[in-house]
Amino acid sequence: MMKKIFLSVIVLTMSGSLFAQSLLVSGPDKQLKVKVFLKQGIPNYTVSYKDKPILEDSPLGLVTNVGDLSKDLTLVAHKDSAVDETYDQSRTKVNKIHYRANELVCTFANKEKKTITITFRVSNNDIAYRYSLPQYGETAGCVIEKETTGFHFPQQTTTFICPQAGPMTGWMRSKPSYEEEYRADEPIGTPSKYGFGYTFPCLFHVGNDGWALVSEAGVSSKYCASHLSDGTKDGLYSIAFPATGENNGVGITGAAMALPGHTPWRTITVGSDLKPIVETTIPFDVVKPLYAPSQEYKPGCATWSWIMWQDASACYDDQVTYIDLAAKMGFEYVLIDALWDTQIGYDRMPALIQYARNKGVDVFLWYNSNGSANDAPQGPKNKMNESIARKQEMKWLKSMGVKGLKIDFFGGDKQETMKLYEDILSDANEYGLMIIFHGCTLPRGWERMYPNYVGSEAVLASENLYFNQHFDDVEAFNACLHPFIRNTVGSMDFGPVLLNKRYSRDNKGGNVRRTTDIFQLATSVLFQNSIQNFAITPNNLTDVPSFEINFLKGVPTTWDETRFIDGYPGKYCVLARRHGQKWYVVGVNAGKEALKLKLDLSILAGQKVVKYIDAADASPRMTDYVISKNGKADVTIQPNGGFILVQ
Repeated sequence: MMKKIFLSVIVLTMSGSLFAQSLLVSGPDKQLKVKVFLKQGIPNYTVSYKDKPILEDSPLGLVTNVGDLSKDLTLVAHKDSAVDETYDQSRTKVNKIHYRANELVCTFANKEKKTITITFRVSNNDIAYRYSLPQYGETAGCVIEKETTGFHFPQQTTTFICPQAGPMTGWMRSKPSYEEEYRADEPIGTPSKYGFGYTFPCLFHVGNDGWALVSEAGVSSKYCASHLSDGTKDGLYSIAFPATGENNGVGITGAAMALPGHTPWRTITVGSDLKPIVETTIPFDVVKPLYAPSQEYKPGCATWSWIMWQDASACYDDQVTYIDLAAKMGFEYVLIDALWDTQIGYDRMPALIQYARNKGVDVFLWYNSNGSANDAPQGPKNKMNESIARKQEMKWLKSMGVKGLKIDFFGGDKQETMKLYEDILSDANEYGLMIIFHGCTLPRGWERMYPNYVGSEAVLASENLYFNQHFDDVEAFNACLHPFIRNTVGSMDFGPVLLNKRYSRDNKGGNVRRTTDIFQLATSVLFQNSIQNFAITPNNLTDVPSFEINFLKGVPTTWDETRFIDGYPGKYCVLARRHGQKWYVVGVNAGKEALKLKLDLSILAGQKVVKYIDAADASPRMTDYVISKNGKADVTIQPNGGFILVQ
C-alpha cells in the first residue's frame, strides 16, 4: 500500500550539470528527519528529531576490492516509496507489529561509473539503511574491505557503551564474547578499554535534545558482524569490522559478497525520551524469515543446575534432581550443561532423557562450538563446528527427543563465524532443535530470520554473579541498563532469578547476593527471552516464601506487548509486559536510597492487582493493591530492590 511521504529535493545546477543536491526523508509523523547529501564528493547524512540535531554530518560509503565507493561520487538517481507491513513475532517483546516507514533510495557513481545504492527507511522513531551493489560487468563478486559509515554526535552527547574485547583473549582465548562492563554517561570520544572500539548496541544521550540507540540488523552468513570504532574527540564513531585475530585468525576481516548483493542494515532508534528506545522493533522490522520452521517450537521455563551447582552437577543423579525440580515447578525444560558427555556419558543419556520425558520435562543439552576458535576444555567438543559431525549428532539427538541445544564459546564476529551460526541454526531446524548461543555475538534480528533461534547470552550474565563478588555488588546497576540497551534489540539468555542468599551449592559459602528476592523475581519479566533458564535451586522450594515459588510457576516467557513506564539507564527501570489479557508491571532500583515513584499505569486503572514488594528491611511481601481510577500508582522501591504488579 502506497502512502503519501514527506520527501523534498533541493537541486542546484551549474552550467546545466548536477552540482549539489540534498534529499530529505522523514518518518510518517514528520518528526524524525534524515537529510542525505554530498560533501566534497563524499555521501553524508544528518539526523534530526523534532528539529533538534541528533547526528551531524556523518559519512557513508564502502571501500571494496573492485573500487572505492566512498569518495569522488556523484548522485545519479533517487526514488521514494512507502513501506507498510504487518507481521507476527511470537518470541520478542511484542507479538503483532505494524511497521510503517518512508523509503528513500539513492544511487551514487564513482569516477569509473561504478554505482552504489543506499536505501534509507525512516519510521516515526527508527532509521535503517543499507548499501546495495550491482554486478559490475563480468565481476560477480567482491570483498568489502571497509565501511566508512559514521555516526557524528553533537558535543553535549554522553555514552552508555560497552568495550569490544580483543581477539582470542579472556578465559581459554574465548573472547570477544560481548561480556564486558558498560560505562554510563561518559563523554563522547572516551577511548575504549581494550582499544577495539565498542560492542553493539550503543546508547547515546544527546543532552536535552534526545536519545539514540545505534545497532545493526540482518547479519547472516553473507556478511561479517560489526561494531563501533573509538569515537573521535568531536564525536564521530565509525563502523568497524572484526579484528584480524578473531576466530584464531581464520577468515577475512571484511565481507565477501556475491553481486548483486547488499549489506546488513545499520539502525538508529531516536526519541526525545527513552520510550522509543525500549519499545523499538526495528531489528525485526527490516529482516525476513530465511526458512520455514520444521515444526512448532515451544517457549517455556527451565531449571539449570550448572549456575549454582557448577561442573560437577553434570552427573546423572544431580540431573534427576533438577528434572524433578522442573516437574514440581511445572517448567517445560531442563538444561543439562557442560561435561555431560563424560560425567553422564552417551550410553546413559537416553535413559536420563526418557526419565525427563516421563516427568513431562523436555531437555536442552550444552555443546562446545569449538573447532580451532577457543581452548575451552569442556565437552562435548568438535560436534558442532563442521557439517558431517553436526548432522550425525543432531540425528542422534532427535532420535532421543532432545528439544534444543545451548552452544558456547564462539570466536568473534567474522563472516566465517556468522556462517557457523547460520549453519548450526539451519541444520538444527531440520532436526527439530531450538538453539541458544552463549559466549557469543549479539543477535541481529535473528528471532525473525531463524524460527528455531531462542536467544543469546552476549551480556555479563548470571554466571558472573557466581564467579566474582564485584558483579554481585553492581548487579542492580547492570540490570537497570539491559532493558535500554542489550535486551531491547534482541532476546537475552541471562539466566535470571537467583534466590540463594549465597552463591554455592549449600547456600552457605560463596559470593553474597546484594539484591532482594523481589528484585530477582522481577528480572523474570524485566529480562526477555522466550525460554528462561532460571537459576533457582531445589532448596528454594522450602527456604523462600511459597508465594515466590508460586509466582515463578505462573510467569510467562513470551509477551504480546511491552511498554516502557519510567526509568534511567543504570539507575532504575519500570516496564510493563502483557501476556494474553494479563499485565505484569515490574521495577528495579539500583540506587542506594529508597526510590519513591508516582507511576502512570492507565493500563490498570481501577483494577485490583497482586503486589510483590520489599519491606524496609528488604524482606519480601505480597499484598492486594487497587490502582486508582485515574491510573496513578505510588510505588516505593527499596535499594537493590524491586516490585511486581500482576493483574
